[in-house]
Parts: sequence; C-alpha cells; structure tokens
Amino acid sequence: MFGLGIPELVILLVIVLVIFGAGKLPEIGSGLGKAIRGFKKGVAEPDEIDVTPKQEKKEP
Repeated sequence: MFGLGIPELVILLVIVLVIFGAGKLPEIGSGLGKAIRGFKKGVAEPDEIDVTPKQEKKEP
C-alpha cells in the first residue's frame, strides 16, 4: 500500500492529531465515510436516466 508501514501510519496519525486536534477527528472520520459511501453509490448507479416511455402490450 504505497510503501506505508506501521511506523509511517503512526507518524501520519500523530501529525493529523496535532493539526486538527482530538475533538475534530470524529467529524473528519464521519465526513470521509460519507464521501466514500457517496462515491460507491455514484459508481454503482447507471450513467444515464432512461426517460423513454414503456410500450404497453395491446390486448387482442
């Protein structure tokens, strides 16, 4: 994973804690989770919306 090991991840976590503070971490995590869910939903949905009317079957 990009050459990141445990020591590098710990250093990144410490830097994030210093910059944002411990109180902001839940908000950041929540926002990141919502962004990932929105991205997955956007990828799963079809690209275009079909607006052509459905043809009804004619009964004899």
